[in-house]
Amino acid sequence: MTHILLVEDNEMNRDMLSRRLERKGFEISIAVDGEEGVAKALCVKPDLILMDMSLPKIDGWEATRRVKSNPETASIPIIALTAHAMAEDREKALAAGCDEYDTKPVELPRLLEKIQRMLDGLKS
Repeated sequence: MTHILLVEDNEMNRDMLSRRLERKGFEISIAVDGEEGVAKALCVKPDLILMDMSLPKIDGWEATRRVKSNPETASIPIIALTAHAMAEDREKALAAGCDEYDTKPVELPRLLEKIQRMLDGLKS
């Protein structure tokens, strides 16, 4: 079973997205802030991380940099999730180390396609 770490501070977004992904057959771990996200990435070693960019304690950009700078977690693909939909926000997320970018509100079919593309990239 594919394991996804969802790093999201908004309870409603977290609950809705985690349930929808579980129904699609993914195992979900949750982190509610950037610090917990970095710690859980190291602890559970998920197959993929969905990273909100606007997080308490440390933001998603810094959390991504920390995950990607650790040799134990550097290869885990990260998809940025953000309500910021400007081109420079995408570039900022990719520059921080995110492998892909998606906007909120989440369109599940589009996000599932990106998740699958990231996971397929790991197999090849």
